[in-house]
Amino acid sequence: MIVSGVDESQVTGDEAAVVAGRLAELKCAAVADQVAAGSALPTDVVIVGCDTVLALDGDVLGKPADPAEASARWRRMRGRSGVLHTGHCVRRGDQMRNRDAATTVHFAEVSDNEIDAYVASGEPLRVAGAFTIDGLGGAFVTGIEGDHHNVVGLSLPLLRTMLADLGVAWPDLWRRSPG
Repeated sequence: MIVSGVDESQVTGDEAAVVAGRLAELKCAAVADQVAAGSALPTDVVIVGCDTVLALDGDVLGKPADPAEASARWRRMRGRSGVLHTGHCVRRGDQMRNRDAATTVHFAEVSDNEIDAYVASGEPLRVAGAFTIDGLGGAFVTGIEGDHHNVVGLSLPLLRTMLADLGVAWPDLWRRSPG
């Protein structure tokens, strides 16, 4: 895995799908530039860039800036639902595809003490929307409508479709040539 180094704060906007898609595209391009190192990207190399934001009441929420923002966000989210958007950008050679996956997330009615403890863990400071479904925050998600993988940060069904569109069969990713 290659980290893109993209400054996520450079992309803002009112539409979560657009923000997530643009960030995914920037990350994909940054990694492709690192891999190609001034040459054309080889067609046997596939680059995947993703980024996630949460849409809540028309606001686009990425990673919280600090514990105070994470706490305020959780007080706002508790007992409610938001839509998590993950932008996916896949590149193979000079071909690129950019798509969005959206999943509705239902949040538990968590107490102030639970919010304080969760924020103190540090986990919500590292992730878009200030929550995880596969970590400590998973107990605060009461349900989802859509793709579970998308909430983790990479929609596998969408990625399979995007790769097929670029001529890469999903089983080819786990098949290794002998030697």
